Amino acid sequence: MNDQKLLTRILSPVNLKRIIIPALLFLTLPFTSFAQDPDFHIYLCLGQSNMEGNARFEAQDTVQVDPRFQVLQAVNCPDLKREMNQWYTAVPPLTRCNTGLTPIDYFGRTMVAELPEKVRVGVIVVAVGGCKIELFDKDNYTSYTATAPEWMKGMLQQYDGNPYGRLLSLAKEAQKKGVIKGILLHQGESNTGDSLWVHKVKGVYDHLLQDLHLQPDQVPLLAGEVVNADQGGVCASMNNIIAKLPQTIPAAHVISSKGCTVAADKLHFNAAGYRELGKRYAAQMLSLLKK
Repeated sequence: MNDQKLLTRILSPVNLKRIIIPALLFLTLPFTSFAQDPDFHIYLCLGQSNMEGNARFEAQDTVQVDPRFQVLQAVNCPDLKREMNQWYTAVPPLTRCNTGLTPIDYFGRTMVAELPEKVRVGVIVVAVGGCKIELFDKDNYTSYTATAPEWMKGMLQQYDGNPYGRLLSLAKEAQKKGVIKGILLHQGESNTGDSLWVHKVKGVYDHLLQDLHLQPDQVPLLAGEVVNADQGGVCASMNNIIAKLPQTIPAAHVISSKGCTVAADKLHFNAAGYRELGKRYAAQMLSLLKK
């Protein structure tokens, strides 16, 4: 067959369809389909001070951390010899340079202890003490940050004034290494009594799914209760609103804080409370993975 006849056959309508359609399908596949390691499970973690980590971590919290539990550093911490957007063994602090123990510490430790040895767990923690959920509204966060109190501005600056944007950019980088398996939230104290909180959380959740090309049936939202009434929690009434999340977000699961011990302010958990709450997040996630 000469070159002219060969070219004519290749460019025939039938053969062009065979070439172009698969190519187009390849180009439109979600970015997450190209994860390098399906056994590297990534969790996005956001919220306010109880997610940030209010209690000082203790000696038991800094030893024997399994290197299969990793944190993607969200801010630069020269004193800790950590750089933003780099992975490290998840030794606290996991949020910023001077934050404390967070439920995510024992969420991750429990996960790697229970999952097969080939599985690694990576977390990205972006949280700002005292913030309302409006801070993570990608479309309207600037109206919130414009009136932020002075004591919050330093924390916001570490995220370039846009915590949602930082979480998103790090999540996109993490997708090059692994697969996002869930979103963990602990927030609500600053929105106590806000009946629209559930819908605001849904907005944040939906934006993350859209921006990261994720499917809701594959990425659950785990939301922890604030300090419980059985511990004298000053914002415990907010748990009645948090309980309504699954009615609006089918993939949402509420993590009970009942019995989790607290600090003197009745607003934050103490170190033991964070450990227990983190294990409960993990128990819920492990049950979902088994399904």
